[in-house]
Amino acid sequence: MEAVPPCGGSRPDRCPEIRCPRHQTSAQREAALGGGRVADETIDADADVVAGDEAPSARVPLDRERIIKAAIEHIDKAGLATLTMRRLGASLGVEAMSLYRYVPGREDLLDAVVDHIINEMYNDDDVIDSPQDGWQDFLQRLAHGVRRVALAHPPAFPLVASRPPEAPWLRPPLRNLHWVESFLAGLVDEGFSNDAAVAAYRGFTSFLLGHLLLEVSTHGADVGPLDVIDDGSKEPISLGRYPHVSEMKGALSEDHAAAEFEESLENLLDRLALLKVEDSR
Repeated sequence: MEAVPPCGGSRPDRCPEIRCPRHQTSAQREAALGGGRVADETIDADADVVAGDEAPSARVPLDRERIIKAAIEHIDKAGLATLTMRRLGASLGVEAMSLYRYVPGREDLLDAVVDHIINEMYNDDDVIDSPQDGWQDFLQRLAHGVRRVALAHPPAFPLVASRPPEAPWLRPPLRNLHWVESFLAGLVDEGFSNDAAVAAYRGFTSFLLGHLLLEVSTHGADVGPLDVIDDGSKEPISLGRYPHVSEMKGALSEDHAAAEFEESLENLLDRLALLKVEDSR
């Protein structure tokens, strides 16, 4: 390989050798590396400015939304285990410290990733936040909306199951107060009692979570134990805008896991018995 000659301290615009690493701009360094930065390359914005190149952060404004979207993209492509603030900064063309102005740390970032993923259902035209053609249609649309989100982000979806929710009695994947309120209000409007609506919420979320975690695992998602930190330091939440959630908070907090498991198992066995009868005809 031909050696790169020293520039002898020349100014960048007078350097006789464009390959001189001391005076290459970041764009030229990227080209020398084959057209892009490697994931672990350290970004030196100061050196870019000194070399006459525009600071990376000035090219595209940095904000919290852009950081969250970049984190989701990284997780989708490379997996959660590889996500670090340094790598995320490199993908955005900034130093890792620049990110902390918008996200206090990795835990806050992961919470934001979960919120962003679940809130993608707002942009799903097939998902409605209240029944229009009966409660069955309402729940069908909601279930398929959650499934589409899971299939759009298989490596990130396990975070939906593992991150501490806004309140301990909220259950993934419907862990967003807006969607829980919509679920409960929709069923109550369709004639469900409060207790029946809570039971439906528990059964619905259990079905979705179990099925979708298995499904995303076939798409390469790691559904094993995750490094999740819940230090209990979250601020108390206000339920003023969620009257149905507020009214049913006590019932939502009750633990009926054993009874729910038995009932779900019996329902499954009943369904299998029906399939056996239908198949024998």
